[in-house]
Amino acid sequence: MPSPSQIRPEPLISSPITRRTVLKAGGTLLLSVFAPMSAMAAQILAVRVWPAEDYTRVTLENDSILKATHFIVKDPERLVVDIEGLELNPTLKGLVAKIQSNDPYIKQVRVGQNRPNVVRLVFDLKEEVTPQLFTLPPAGSYNHRLIFDLYPVHEPDLIAQMIEKGDWSSDPAKPPMAGTHTPPPALPLPDSGKPPVAVAPVAPIVPPVPDIRPEQRPEARPLPGQKVVRMITIALDPGHGGEDPGAMGSKGSREKDVVLAIAKRLKTKLELQPNMRVMLTRDADFFVPLGMRVEKARKVQADLFVSIHADAFIQPTARGSSVFVLSEKGATSTAARWLANKENQADLIGGVNVKNHDKQLASVLLDLSTTAQINDSMKLGKAVLREIGGINRLHKGSVEQAGFAVLKAPDIPSILIETAFISNPEEEAKLTDNGYQDQMADAIVTGIKNYFAKNPPLAKSRLT
Repeated sequence: MPSPSQIRPEPLISSPITRRTVLKAGGTLLLSVFAPMSAMAAQILAVRVWPAEDYTRVTLENDSILKATHFIVKDPERLVVDIEGLELNPTLKGLVAKIQSNDPYIKQVRVGQNRPNVVRLVFDLKEEVTPQLFTLPPAGSYNHRLIFDLYPVHEPDLIAQMIEKGDWSSDPAKPPMAGTHTPPPALPLPDSGKPPVAVAPVAPIVPPVPDIRPEQRPEARPLPGQKVVRMITIALDPGHGGEDPGAMGSKGSREKDVVLAIAKRLKTKLELQPNMRVMLTRDADFFVPLGMRVEKARKVQADLFVSIHADAFIQPTARGSSVFVLSEKGATSTAARWLANKENQADLIGGVNVKNHDKQLASVLLDLSTTAQINDSMKLGKAVLREIGGINRLHKGSVEQAGFAVLKAPDIPSILIETAFISNPEEEAKLTDNGYQDQMADAIVTGIKNYFAKNPPLAKSRLT
């Protein structure tokens, strides 16, 4: 019987197996695995631009952390930003159309693929700027964000800005007109869920008057029994803004829009009072960090600080207006503590450069509040709450206390007003109603006037 033929398979590797051969094979395998991953560049999900006199912010929202470098080119002024791990897409190209003609700092932007996986942005500038570039981790409804903040080189004089934008008189004989109806600033349409289009700064709507600036003169010392008459400076702080929409109503109303509209009405009404002038911490749709809001008030040596908000809760049945002041010993209720924690997270949503934020906290917000400040704040809060109670149901019949970061100016009586619950459909309708906004502004004006009637401002050894 013939022996079966033996089939000898050919060796798969004809040469001897060496360490180099194994490494080559492993390297080829790794390349085949990771090549597709490297081709998957980061995706830009949304672009937003927030122009304002304080600074212009450009936000690139993306699905992963981006690495960027930047440099300034002179004559003419340009900011060049290179972003690694990125391929040009239609969303990023859309940044070009987001730049407004009235942007204080950006003339135009050019976007292009500089080299593979590197996109270059070139911002043509209207003047010299100090840029800040930083990244933000996911927060709220946002994914990863790459932020470009363009600040003016020379810090603006807030007192000069307040005088320029104000419509106030130092004439004590000027009759108060607290009940005058204020034309409403237009509210934006409800958010459609798409990335918001850039919002240009909107000047406060006030009656046109000649630009008359009061003559500055040294303040005379009052005679015994004589009342001190001087300009009273009030800092109004519309909450949230820019990247931070604040609370949302069921019909799409945004807290940041509502409180800005109320603050503008309130500013106009206060400046109709004799010897009162107002500084807004923001007069357009941009974000101001909590510490900077306090710092702005201190720079203009404000006599009062009034932060304006619209409350929200998980249950739509919650309703009513509230007034809060600072507490050094803990919140007066669980709800007050919850609200303070929520409001104090504004910097996470709005986006703060951590390097600068730490300096602000060190200089302003570190347990500098005094018992006297809190006592004066309580007096102001009670006077305002009493008047608000005449136009809307109160959520609680007394002034509440909690650790609000924005109320920590050590030398300024400070209150936070929750004008109503925007999460309540009925109160959301009120908050977007021109009549209710006017009533709320009138009530706050009356409360402030009643406070000063019992607590007249002290003389200040400075020019006012």
